[in-house]
Amino acid sequence: MKSEIVKQIGALSAAAFGLVAALAWNGAIQAIFKAVFGTADSISAMLIYAIVITIIAVVVTMQIGKVSERLTKSKE
Repeated sequence: MKSEIVKQIGALSAAAFGLVAALAWNGAIQAIFKAVFGTADSISAMLIYAIVITIIAVVVTMQIGKVSERLTKSKE
């Protein structure tokens, strides 16, 4: 029971730090986007930003999945 609680606290802590890192990256990427494209207040700029971030998230997620799969196969 104790080890399960510690495991859950670890997972929640990792998720919390991940959220903080994501918010920091979000601010940095928005600043870069604003410097390159000017104001980010228009709907079209917000849509472009959302699409770019979504593409990046999908690519990174796919790469993490491939690495995870390779590590799983190498353990077997």
